Amino acid sequence: MTHLTETSEKIPPLVLKNTLQKYAWGSHSAIQELMGADPTGEPWAELWMGAHPKAPSQVNIDGRWTSLNEVLRQFPEKILGLETAKKFNNTLPYLFKVLAAEQPLSIQAHPDALQAKAGFERESAAGIKMAEPVRNYKDPFHKPECICAVTKFIGLKGFRKIFTTRELIQRFCPKGLARELKFLERGDLKTFFKSVMELPTSQKKSAIDEARRSAKTSIPTDMIADWIINLHGYYPEDVGVLSPLFLNLFCLSPGEALFLPCGELHAYLSGMGIEIMANSDNVLRGGLTPKHVDVPELMQVLDFTETDLHILKPEPVSPCEKKYPVLAEEFELSVVDVTDKAPCIFLGRHGAEILICINGVAHLTFGAIGNKGIGIKKGESVFIPAETNPYEISGNARCYKAGVPL
Repeated sequence: MTHLTETSEKIPPLVLKNTLQKYAWGSHSAIQELMGADPTGEPWAELWMGAHPKAPSQVNIDGRWTSLNEVLRQFPEKILGLETAKKFNNTLPYLFKVLAAEQPLSIQAHPDALQAKAGFERESAAGIKMAEPVRNYKDPFHKPECICAVTKFIGLKGFRKIFTTRELIQRFCPKGLARELKFLERGDLKTFFKSVMELPTSQKKSAIDEARRSAKTSIPTDMIADWIINLHGYYPEDVGVLSPLFLNLFCLSPGEALFLPCGELHAYLSGMGIEIMANSDNVLRGGLTPKHVDVPELMQVLDFTETDLHILKPEPVSPCEKKYPVLAEEFELSVVDVTDKAPCIFLGRHGAEILICINGVAHLTFGAIGNKGIGIKKGESVFIPAETNPYEISGNARCYKAGVPL
């Protein structure tokens, strides 16, 4: 329990009580096992850590669980640090998550800052209410994000090279997408994608059925064929079944990560990962979903650059901490490994941080000598204010740490 007043000199690290999101695509065991909880029969999809207005974490102040947002409102500069508080209008600029997918998530992309601001203002002026299914822009902010695998993690990210997409379509559904192949032969990826998204119902069904039949005759180790069949099982009439033909299919090993910039089409298909993103709700969907798909708006947001996969591995910044090389103003992500013989001491200036233990047991000590500190078991998390300096993490554990770049 922490006691805070307006005259409190420093705010200590705060244990977090976080919100679970039980979406239908979530895992029935992964987050449960991480948190040491018995399966409930419900899918646990995401564990949210941070101050997102939709589901802020709670902290114990004076024996009462209080929204982290409320503490931020009272002590923005003490919690965030002067620089971050000024830059992000007294708000925590990132949302930190554990994500566990047992079923595919929707194919989606996020707008950049200018697109988000314009879209939010346009839809607000048009009187489209936030809860309406056709509302695309829930706020005026962009949403770059990073996913880091805790288990084997599979997904789709960015458009393939045109020649690869052409070869895959010729292999899986050359008749169903004969017209679309001609756009690729001209190097016109944007028109190809628009045509695929707007396929007439009969042609879409024909192309999907052709791709599924071809996939069933492929060798058992063909990951693309496997996912065409898997996606068809979940969304048999959705054009997203064809997405492995034109989006890069990836498989991350534990500890590997990907950065997803604004405008890049992507989908998470299976596995558990640590996700961090700018604090926004803006999503433009492109398939594998019963929800609203706004093709014209999606076309305005998407980056149609052909891409290769650039898998990120953390780079050492100290003997016990490695940081992922992500390009975002709002967040940074690192992994901290400690043993009884090698604790991790943090001496430098830092922004507001969240630490989650994913393996073992850690102990966070800070402030005056004799402070008992905070024990952090697997699945537990702690908020570390910018003013907490220095602090030390000991024990035998692996933790992931979110922060704000300074």
